[in-house]
Amino acid sequence: MDKIVALCKRRGFIFASSEIYGGVGSTYDYGHYGVLLKTNVKNEWWRAMLQERDDVVALDSAILQHPKVWEASGHLAGFSDPMVDCRVCKGRFRADHIEERDASLACPRKPSKLPGEGGECDLTEARDFNLMFETTVGPVKDSGSVAYLRPETAQGIFINFKNVLQFARKKPPFGIAQVGKSFRNEITPGNFIFRTREFEQMEMEFFCPPDEVDRFYQEWRDARFDWYVKLGIRPDHLRMRDHDADELSHYSSGTADVEYFFPIGWKELEGIANRGSFDLTQHASHSGEKLEYFDPQTKERYVPHVIEPAAGADRATLAFLVDAYEEEEVAEGDVRTVLKLHPRLAPVKVAVCPLVKKDGQPELAREIFTTLRGQMQAEYDEGGSIGKRYRRQDEIGTPWCVTVDHQTLEDRTVTLRDRDSLEQERVAIDDLPALLAGRLAAPWTTPKLG
Repeated sequence: MDKIVALCKRRGFIFASSEIYGGVGSTYDYGHYGVLLKTNVKNEWWRAMLQERDDVVALDSAILQHPKVWEASGHLAGFSDPMVDCRVCKGRFRADHIEERDASLACPRKPSKLPGEGGECDLTEARDFNLMFETTVGPVKDSGSVAYLRPETAQGIFINFKNVLQFARKKPPFGIAQVGKSFRNEITPGNFIFRTREFEQMEMEFFCPPDEVDRFYQEWRDARFDWYVKLGIRPDHLRMRDHDADELSHYSSGTADVEYFFPIGWKELEGIANRGSFDLTQHASHSGEKLEYFDPQTKERYVPHVIEPAAGADRATLAFLVDAYEEEEVAEGDVRTVLKLHPRLAPVKVAVCPLVKKDGQPELAREIFTTLRGQMQAEYDEGGSIGKRYRRQDEIGTPWCVTVDHQTLEDRTVTLRDRDSLEQERVAIDDLPALLAGRLAAPWTTPKLG
């Protein structure tokens, strides 16, 4: 994980927020390449939800919602973690993580020990700690102005069920999907962007007739697992883990996690839950609105059951980074660091490089760059030796580099270098756009399986 963090800072993917002021615990800013990578992850999620299906619609709900939303959902009363404090080091930890001997936890004074195991440790009794961030709305801070930053995006979907049902011309089974920021006052955030207090979720609620819920639960489990594999995650680094009965939320009859083998061990990437009719029933009860579906053909009226695939955009981004990272020896004593990302996820698809900054090569390289950037994320790179530029693009994860050289000026062909195989071929300038677009659209399998 230290190597991933170092690469992210070195190449401008992700760095600590407010760094010039000493930083804020577990908050991060995404730099240029990080923005492009995470945007590509979210776009691929949208592609799977909207472009490849016709039974899911999009939503973007507000971060600030009526406080009764969180009362109805149970977050005000029950959205908490057991917390313990150390009277000596003043550290704060989740009691369940200590009990599970979570390897990511460490005593601040003796990092080789878990909290409570150090000779000086003095832990308090566990107590519940509500994870929602509280704020106020309006100029006066009083009991009537209390609001909360949403801890999940799902409730914004449930309270809009009636609106979507009326205006989207959909009927069960159908889904409502959204991507957005959520906020949780985590007791022990950490492990880079794996667990932070501010994060981005990709959630979809799939509403279906009660008698079809089991079938759709299985279908969405399979679909979400396959999504990661298709985008290059090695299958032997993924697993589907069903929750035990004592892990299930009170509303869930079945939940499974897609887990990835991070450097910190097997951790959740995405949860797929059968939420039943709990949420719609709760909001109907608290709001007085009927949140149900009437089937005009069967004359049946029912509250749909819900399957929820909920993924973290930041966690997914971290998983793709970790799985793509490789250090390989390309020649004796010559080791390169490379991100073997799926081309569709790569922040930059192609870099255009003049071999030297003279003889008209930069001008021709700029011309090629201008043509390509209209079709895909491209970058013009002329700084340093060509070898150093290749290494820089390898670390960014750029799948292809186009080099303009002396021969280009004679026959208008360029060298096209492949990131993964390191093979180089001569290609006509006029053929580049179609060739690269075709490779970008083609099926791809990570070379790390070989």
